[in-house]
Amino acid sequence: MFEKSKKMNHLEFKNGDRMAAIGLGTWKSRPAEVENAVKTALENGYRHIDCARNYANEDSVGRAFSTVFSAGKIKREDVWVTSKLWNNSHKRDDVIPALKRTLKDLQLDALDLYLIHWPVAFKNEVETFPEDDSDYLSLAEVPLIETWEAMVEAKKLGLTRHVGVSNFSIKKLKALSKLTNDMPEMNQVEMHPFLPQNELIEYCSENGIHTTAYSPLGSGDRHHSMKKEDEPSLINHKTIVEIAQKHNCNPAQVLIKWAEQRGTAVIPKSTSEKHIIMNLESANVKLDDADLDAIQNIGTRYRYVDGEFFVTPGNPYSDIFDLKD
Repeated sequence: MFEKSKKMNHLEFKNGDRMAAIGLGTWKSRPAEVENAVKTALENGYRHIDCARNYANEDSVGRAFSTVFSAGKIKREDVWVTSKLWNNSHKRDDVIPALKRTLKDLQLDALDLYLIHWPVAFKNEVETFPEDDSDYLSLAEVPLIETWEAMVEAKKLGLTRHVGVSNFSIKKLKALSKLTNDMPEMNQVEMHPFLPQNELIEYCSENGIHTTAYSPLGSGDRHHSMKKEDEPSLINHKTIVEIAQKHNCNPAQVLIKWAEQRGTAVIPKSTSEKHIIMNLESANVKLDDADLDAIQNIGTRYRYVDGEFFVTPGNPYSDIFDLKD
């Protein structure tokens, strides 16, 4: 269908570092499958891998890195690796140990980018998700600035080249900006034609913050407990399908290209060799003005990852959880 992309966009950071716009996401990838997925991705041209402690597969990703980098054909410095701080390590003294644990699992000396995964804090013993209100730490107990200052310190120590956030609204970014001169370099959020995040992208751009789109295909493979019965299908939407037919590509490639073409990074997840390769080939699709207008006017608005899995009846975030603002 397409030749392997040689013209993918990159996001450039202030120090000159460049991150490939299309990366491989690893959320929801089973440990038994993700090792091969990462190797397949790197061997087929990917130079950006997105990870997180909470995905419970970083040790498998690390084995893939070790295998590929030790072979010598692909160098560590040629691959951008992102990971994320989980919610149970927001206290100042927990941030760097959490990062070092991730580095050990990934078998790396340093990350390229480390993100605060969510603006929500748990007690240290809560490894996954809260069961009741007592599992949380409030923003009074662990202010976001405390976590952020520890992230900046990790950068100064050389444990990561860049630091940023994930799932931060404009409101939270503005609040953080009043307390620090070291603004996040990245904000990773759910983003796709049903949730274009135009105002957030504009704010981030004006303030020197890059954006990365997660769940760019609608996250149809996430656990059933995170789904609603009547949620709309993004990848099967008539507008997306028609544009794919027009360009002789598939709907996933349209969605990935839409994200890349508007200047964001995008991290589609797959463990299928065929889909991994085809997702990267999205860089060779060219959406025209008519395509972009049709997507802009798609009509449907929907957030797939709405954060409701953090809501317990009286937790300290229930009244300020502002992902929908």
